[in-house]
Parts: sequence; structure tokens; C-alpha cells
Amino acid sequence: MIETLPLFHRIAGQPVVVLGMGEAAEAKRRLVERAGGLVIDDLQEGIDKGARLAFIAYEDDTAAEADAIRARCAGLLVNATDRPALCDFTVPSILDRSPVLVAIGTGGASAGLAKQLRLRLEQIMPQSLGALALALGQARDALRARFPDAGERRRALDAALGAGGPLDVVAEASAGRVTPWLSDASPKQAQSEQGSVVEIALRSDDPEDLTLREARLLGSADVIGFEAGVAAQVLDRARADARRVLVGQGGDLPVETGLAIVLRAPSGPR
Repeated sequence: MIETLPLFHRIAGQPVVVLGMGEAAEAKRRLVERAGGLVIDDLQEGIDKGARLAFIAYEDDTAAEADAIRARCAGLLVNATDRPALCDFTVPSILDRSPVLVAIGTGGASAGLAKQLRLRLEQIMPQSLGALALALGQARDALRARFPDAGERRRALDAALGAGGPLDVVAEASAGRVTPWLSDASPKQAQSEQGSVVEIALRSDDPEDLTLREARLLGSADVIGFEAGVAAQVLDRARADARRVLVGQGGDLPVETGLAIVLRAPSGPR
């Protein structure tokens, strides 16, 4: 289970309340302005203008709690600097490859940890990743025409964007390959796994024990069949929109289209 729900909130042109003085408040103002939001430094004015978010960066605990309660009662989501108990949301460390954004959060436990993770990922993710996203967005209609079936389209993209694929996400030149790839891509390649069922016998309840191939298959399957003893943390590695079906021990999972995975519970002591 995840403790918070990560969301990307569009605030361009919208009022956002930022209360307080000093470095913490200025950092929140810069963040809001970076996303195109309109900074409002008065809570009542923000409420009157229909603000949906409030950042509170007071030194005084009592003032912070009072305005947090007032903002929340008016329907605003609240972030109170260094006061996790008052927060409806936290602010992640952001890796910017616009329009691709990677947000790294620790549930308020350690901003330093989130920053160091971002710095590591900065070394991996090329600056051209944003250009690849834009090229794929511009090719959306052509991609739908080439692969009318949503499952086929997803499988074709998975193969192209994966490690070593023609559109490998960490390769600098991938953005310029979208059009040539789309011209050469064959729907038959995306159909190669149509109606196939792959069985995975789990070795433990730890998703880290999955092999790279098993993790890839689990993350791309359309249907997940699982025995009663399969751990929830393993199922969480599957696509959120994949259909889940409980199967009996040793039972089969019929599937007409797409890729299905059957997860067998680990045997032996649990």
C-alpha cells in the first residue's frame, strides 16, 4: 500500500495561496511561479479568488495551525512547511525534462533523501527525453492509425521504448527516430503476444526477487491471474489498469487477446 497518492496538479493561471516570510516561503513562491500559478499572499483573498492550494510557511506553530485549519475549512489543500501533521500534501523533489516530470517524495520524512535520488536520476535521464515525449505526442494520431487496437499500440510502444529498442528512453537520439520507427513498425509484431499466457512461479513474497524478464512481463500484462497466496506487494508491480482475476491452485486463465500472467504463490514456509 502507498501512503500518499501522487498527482500532477495544473495551476497555470490559477491563484495559489503562499503565506509567510523567509527562505521557506520564497522557495514555495518560486515553485508556484515556475508552474505558472498566481501567488496570493493573503488567505482570505485566496479563498475569495477560488484558490485550491495553500502553502503555509510560518515560524509560529500556533499561527500555522490556525491558518491551516481555516484554509482546510474553506476547501483548500494545505502544505505547512516542516509540519507533516498539518499537511494534506507534500512537495516532491522534481526532475524536469518538460513535458516529462519525475516527482520524488518521501512522505515528508527526508527532503535530503529525495534530493539525492533526484541527482542520481539526473545522471541517467537525458535532456532529450522531453523532445521524445513531444515527438510521441505529435505522432499520436499516426500511432492510432498504425495500431488501432489499444493493446497492440501499448505493446508496440513498450517494445520500442524499452532498453535497446529504437526509441530507448535513455538514448539521446530517440526523439528523431519516432517517425522512421512508425513507418517501419508492423502491427504483426505487436500481435505476437496476442492471446498468450505466461506463468510465473513466485519464489517469495518479495517483489525484488522477480527476474528482470518477470518484472517486465508483469508490468506490461493486460490480465493478471493470481492464486490466493500471492502477496499484495507483488501484485502492486502490475499495471494499475490491468484486469485482476483470482485463480484456483493450478487453475488456468483463459484469455482471448493481449498478454496474461498467472502468478503462482510461493511454496514452502511463508
